[in-house]
Amino acid sequence: MSDAERVSLDDVRRVAELANLDLTPDEQSRMRRDLNAILDHVAQLAELDTAQISPMAQVSEVLAAPAETAPEKLSVLRDDLPTPCLPRDRVMSSAPESDGTYFKVPKVIER
Repeated sequence: MSDAERVSLDDVRRVAELANLDLTPDEQSRMRRDLNAILDHVAQLAELDTAQISPMAQVSEVLAAPAETAPEKLSVLRDDLPTPCLPRDRVMSSAPESDGTYFKVPKVIER
């Protein structure tokens, strides 16, 4: 991987800021090293020829199997059908704090 594509300390600082993390300079350096090692490993994997490798089984294939062809693989997902919502007054009555329309929650992000 070229140096232009690698993670810089500025990248680490920006991601830490977005994640609201306070990293020490030592932690920033370690994070940069670790992220670059991950990217190097992914670059090595990308060089492998996987043309003759069959894909791994996916759960979605099992769930989508027709019951007549694979009875042991019956779909366990329910049909996605619209259903009525709970009445707002019932939902709000069980909320710890509400203004009647919205839930009131404590502020969690300080900037």
